[in-house]
Amino acid sequence: MKQPSNAQSAVIGMQHLLAMYAGAVAVPLLIGAGLGLSNSQLTYLISIDIFMCGIATLLQLTAGKYFGVGLPVVLGCAIQGVGPAILIGKQSGLGAIFGSVIFAGALLLLCAGIFSKIKRFFPPIVTGTVITTIGLTLIPVAIEKMGGGDQSATTFGSTGSLIQAFVTIFLILLTQVYAKGFFRSIAVLVGLIGGTLVAALMGDVSTKAFEQASWFQLPQLFYFGKPSFDPVSIILMCIIVIVCMVESTGVYFALAEITDKTLTEDDLKRGYRTEGLAILLGGLVNTFPHTGFSQNVGLVQLSGIKTKRPLYFSAIFLIILGLFPKIGAMAQVIPDAVLGGGMLVMFGMVAVAGMRMLAKVDFTDDRNLLTVALSIGFGLGFNLMPGLFSKLPATIQMFTENGIVMSSLTAVLLNTLFHHKQLSDES
Repeated sequence: MKQPSNAQSAVIGMQHLLAMYAGAVAVPLLIGAGLGLSNSQLTYLISIDIFMCGIATLLQLTAGKYFGVGLPVVLGCAIQGVGPAILIGKQSGLGAIFGSVIFAGALLLLCAGIFSKIKRFFPPIVTGTVITTIGLTLIPVAIEKMGGGDQSATTFGSTGSLIQAFVTIFLILLTQVYAKGFFRSIAVLVGLIGGTLVAALMGDVSTKAFEQASWFQLPQLFYFGKPSFDPVSIILMCIIVIVCMVESTGVYFALAEITDKTLTEDDLKRGYRTEGLAILLGGLVNTFPHTGFSQNVGLVQLSGIKTKRPLYFSAIFLIILGLFPKIGAMAQVIPDAVLGGGMLVMFGMVAVAGMRMLAKVDFTDDRNLLTVALSIGFGLGFNLMPGLFSKLPATIQMFTENGIVMSSLTAVLLNTLFHHKQLSDES
């Protein structure tokens, strides 16, 4: 497909925004609920989260001398930070949360060069395994959304929810198979709009979030008070930021694969430095660590639009939505079941992107087979059964409960163990 026009790029950019919006908003919602924040505090937290997602994405898109990985990536608040943020907030207060975020962001900003040297530890066998695991571990999230979003609810899996979800999937497939050019590239957006219209006809679209949101809100420095720098909280948040960096690395390599770009150590250094800057700035205005959003990888793959132009529009839209909560709340009109249908397609595409990378691996070598088998097994298994490690210290559980992290660590460690001589020659 030829280079999209600005109007087309804006529509594709909106598609990217809708793809990541629910995941991005979930982080402040969960943390705010866990800490018992007031409605006004929660409104600010959501708005500033969306605003900073736009700023972080904008910084990352532009590959300059010091900042920007230069890939069509979207940055959002990392779900890995929810549990630790609630823990820190309950033990040491809100100031300690944002003090630890500021410190962790500054550390990543200053030490990006050190982290960039890990590139040789991420050959196709590692990145392919991680990306495949990311897609597969996210699919249950999409399935839960398809049923209505809450498994404990009596309405979960209702006929209405299933109709909405499968209509969304059917419209995406129909558009992807039969549409041409630009319309083919916005198949997910077509599915989301069509699914929402069907939900509206069934009386399942709520405008409550829009009605309750304020019209305008500016970011405020230290909205929740001055930050405090508690050593234990800082260590905990630094661990989370490293975890986010590992996940972002997988996202960067997946996007590089899709866009036919070879990632250099300097590219990674700029990417990590930008993440550090985004996290630091986010801490100042009271939001949480950012990471590359994998759902948008699937969207780049599915749409076939590999240029960064639509993502610039996404970043601008996110900034606007963050300033105008009333407008941002409109995206919350999309029912969970409809979002679930779209998410299922996108997460599946993420998994397929990982499998394409694994196709380059020499599986006649049993060591490679074991690396992939054990890494995916750990990633999926530990994610489905986090209680397996409930007797271990909380710090260790932060890693074991995250299937993506466990898959990443296992793949890196086994590949290093089996091919340490080759890695030493590359250093």
